[in-house]
Amino acid sequence: MRHEDQGAPGALAGPREWLGLAVLVLPTLLVAMDLTALLLALPRLSADLGATGTEQLWISDGYGFLVAGFVVTMGTLGDRIGRRRLLLAGAAAFAVLSAVAAYSTSPEMLIAVRALLGIAGATLMPSTLALITNMFRDDAQRGRAIAIWATCQFAGGALGPVLAGVLLQRFWWGSVFLVAVPAMAVLLLAGRILLPEFRTAAPGRLDPLSVGLSLAAVLPVVYGLKQLAAGGAHGPAVPLAAIAVGAAAGAVFVRRQLALDTPLLDLRLLRDRPVSAVLVALVFAGVAMAGTGLMVTQYLQSVLGYSPLESALWFAPMGLGVAVGTMTAPALAKRMRPAAAIAAGLALSAAGSVLLTQVDGTGGLPLVLAGITVLALGTGPLFALGTGLVVGSVPPGRAGAAASMSETGNYFGGSLGLALLGVVGAALYRDRMAHVDAPAAARQTLAGAGAAARDLPHAQAAELIRTANDAFTSGLNVTGAIAAALFGGLAVLVMAMRPAPATPTSGGGKPPARGRRPEPADGDRGRVVVP
Repeated sequence: MRHEDQGAPGALAGPREWLGLAVLVLPTLLVAMDLTALLLALPRLSADLGATGTEQLWISDGYGFLVAGFVVTMGTLGDRIGRRRLLLAGAAAFAVLSAVAAYSTSPEMLIAVRALLGIAGATLMPSTLALITNMFRDDAQRGRAIAIWATCQFAGGALGPVLAGVLLQRFWWGSVFLVAVPAMAVLLLAGRILLPEFRTAAPGRLDPLSVGLSLAAVLPVVYGLKQLAAGGAHGPAVPLAAIAVGAAAGAVFVRRQLALDTPLLDLRLLRDRPVSAVLVALVFAGVAMAGTGLMVTQYLQSVLGYSPLESALWFAPMGLGVAVGTMTAPALAKRMRPAAAIAAGLALSAAGSVLLTQVDGTGGLPLVLAGITVLALGTGPLFALGTGLVVGSVPPGRAGAAASMSETGNYFGGSLGLALLGVVGAALYRDRMAHVDAPAAARQTLAGAGAAARDLPHAQAAELIRTANDAFTSGLNVTGAIAAALFGGLAVLVMAMRPAPATPTSGGGKPPARGRRPEPADGDRGRVVVP
């Protein structure tokens, strides 16, 4: 049956929509897990395939590069050709490519397949969020649905290494990829039954030049940020040049979008003060979370000496904290305005970050666990309510583009956090170790100190390890302070940019309901086709 659905804002979703949501969280969870699950499998697959250090970098990062590069294009493409169509096509490609990746026979083959997986993954994230916006028209129901979606996305990234560790204890490295196949099969079978099709009524033509410019802007910047975080052998010159090239392409991209009648990415959305505040918050919250996550995981392994699997399990509270925060955000929004709930959560994250500034040497595990849990818990309202605000601020026909903007902001924040806060931590370590009587490698990295200690007498080795651990922990302390400042500043920003209180109309009518989107103009309405 085919019919037009004008999408009444207050229409309640039924069992069909909630079952559809259960189907939609599968790709969300898997794409997030695929970004992190490979970290534990990388040493084993590298040994089996004979991958060099450079090839290992591309195997791990190629997927994320292409997700970041194509998410804007795919979000807008879904608005034009149909979000369910794009989602199911991407799911089919993701399943096939995951199977191919599991049985790759060379590093070059795996690099190519991971890149294609990134393109397929970019079709899934904005499509799922845009379809949720279309399926749940009631504000309260949409808030709960987006909270569930956000829980799967952010908790999936944190739990990815845990799943990988469990699989690698019993199976070969390819099992990390194969886990996606049955989930995508469920999506393909159930999606055609439970998910509606939605696309804009007058989509316009996809601008190839804008697509090229978006890739030219995103890919070099992400590459440069990751190279800065990795501390490449050629120094910062090449990464900084890549970032400059991407920034120049981004400036041209912005000018073109503002000049087009049907842009690839509607930057006029940034004129909405609350939306722009949320997007800024998503970027810098990503900076703080990724930076602290990097330092904490290294602290667990390098200072406390836990194995990768043990470190992943100790790190799991960060993912669980996000999950609890996002799931409780809708209930919190019933008691206060969304902006106030987001700001309160960010203030809580700042308090959690302060705990990380008090971590001291090898006895800091309780403070670390408390810090990352509280930090993550506070981000829940931002990810759940803030994401809902962004996608709910546009007419239904542009929800995919809005979703892609939200995803891009958070991904950029994560890449920026890994680069900048990773560099800060490394610089602090080198500064603290500069005057230590030890080999040069020990003064550069904590791993180098551990290697140098093996060649020293016991007393000298113990002193070198203690000094190196303290130097690294000081980097974690400063990272916590930076994160606290970021979260505190974002809390102030969100409150300052919140919507003005509604006032009665001059004609005596009632003001719009809080959080309600205005009815879209006829030209903005989307077309829904229900099978």
